Amino acid sequence: MKSFILSSPAKLNLYLQVLNKRVDGFHNIKTLFERIDLADEITFTLNRKGTISVSCSHPHVPTGPKNLVYKVAQLLQQDYNVPYGVDIKIKKRIPVAAGLAGGSTNAATALQGLNRLWKLGLSRSKLISYACQIGSDVAFFLHDCSWALGTERGDKIKKVNLKRKLWHILVVPCVRLYSGRVYEALKLQLTPSAGASVSTLKRPKQKKEGGTNVLTKRTDNVNIFVHYIKKNNSLKVGKLLSNDLEPAILKICPKLLNLKKRLKSLNTQGVMISGSGPSVFGLVENEKEAKRIKSLLSKRYSQVFVVRTL
Repeated sequence: MKSFILSSPAKLNLYLQVLNKRVDGFHNIKTLFERIDLADEITFTLNRKGTISVSCSHPHVPTGPKNLVYKVAQLLQQDYNVPYGVDIKIKKRIPVAAGLAGGSTNAATALQGLNRLWKLGLSRSKLISYACQIGSDVAFFLHDCSWALGTERGDKIKKVNLKRKLWHILVVPCVRLYSGRVYEALKLQLTPSAGASVSTLKRPKQKKEGGTNVLTKRTDNVNIFVHYIKKNNSLKVGKLLSNDLEPAILKICPKLLNLKKRLKSLNTQGVMISGSGPSVFGLVENEKEAKRIKSLLSKRYSQVFVVRTL
């Protein structure tokens, strides 16, 4: 019986700018993706019954049609009249609903795994077209790169040539946040653009937290951000960490502000919520420093990880 295992890595967003709202209800964004070495493992096993079976080590992950991996298998099987089925086992290491794209990376891995298992011979561009149907972050994981710029819904991907590896301390509190709720909570003031298919947004005023902006110092030029990563200037990178979703996230879950402050107090070079949260990460100088901080935070938080650019 043919069977193999693939790794399914998580991501961080080091920069996330919300540009405008689309007529389809989604938002156009600009984001810098970083692939990290926190990863799930997915086992694919061919079955000749023609059935699709998904199981997962995490009790809160659906295993039926609501699971993105199941959706991928069902879609490919129908589109290409595949006579075989598949048994898929997901070993979860990426926390669920944490802003780390656990579901999206699993979907991308399923596209790659089933293309191989069922010998479909689909090109990367074809797989990417399926990824865009499944979810906004899925396409990034189909590119063999550590860094990429995501635009439109986050599904238009451009590789960023960076060899630099960063170290992070990552904390995932026991809070569930869903991206739809976070974007809704933004309550953006939308102004229709004449003759345009999207609406531009007026950015809300940044609230203060103890004399500093809720959003870290931002730049609208992601090239500046990439420049400092190339120069290995982690202090500058830390200051430029930016996430337009943070005000909405902190409105829904104010206690994350205390976690951010705690991380800032531990000699991190920058702290930010990843994606739609609730994961909070700190940029650190090296692995030793990350492990030191982990030992301190693990006394209070059950999910603390030392991660690095993959």
